[in-house]
Amino acid sequence: MASTERNPEIIAQAKELANIPWCDDYEKMISGQLYNAQATKLVDGRFRARQFMHKYNNHFPDDATPASLSADREKLLKGILGKLGEDCFIEPPVNIDYGCNISIGDRFYSNFNLVILDCGMVTIGNRVMFGPFVSIFAATHEVGVQSRRDEIEYAKPVTIGDDCWIGGNTTIMPGVTIGKGCTIGAGSIVTKDIPDFSVAIGSPAKVIKTVDPVPDL
Repeated sequence: MASTERNPEIIAQAKELANIPWCDDYEKMISGQLYNAQATKLVDGRFRARQFMHKYNNHFPDDATPASLSADREKLLKGILGKLGEDCFIEPPVNIDYGCNISIGDRFYSNFNLVILDCGMVTIGNRVMFGPFVSIFAATHEVGVQSRRDEIEYAKPVTIGDDCWIGGNTTIMPGVTIGKGCTIGAGSIVTKDIPDFSVAIGSPAKVIKTVDPVPDL
């Protein structure tokens, strides 16, 4: 269910990010309220993200080296994401809605075919690893038909804590928080929050065991 009020905490968080297409519907979108996805600045934001995807997913100069290619990709990512930590690597292809609502910590790695529909805030911690074909869906719709006809939608934030490993072909649904130190088994669909230091698997994902906690770095 969509929120009925603006979220001052999330709006304050967004003001610390880069590349924001700020407008009234953007504030509604990140607050989890119903919003018009066809607002001009949001359309422009998605268009810019698609320009990025084309460049990022096809960039491979003939004279590239591993170091130069990594540097080029990092520059492209910093030009679209809200926040990007140090020593991060995302294998192309990658697909995003806006990019500006994605915050990534240090030492992040994603294998091929990452999809993030970041209409809501997507926050990824430090030392997180993704297998191939991971999908994060912060975007959603009402089940009632009329709002979809009117191109009205809403979103819920997704948070992934430090030191998580998300297995290949995992889908993470709107509003989910995955705690620190978690492992999500390949092929899972995560529909509810996962506590810290848990191993979860399945559709829907369920905790099957816990692991020894480690101190924060």
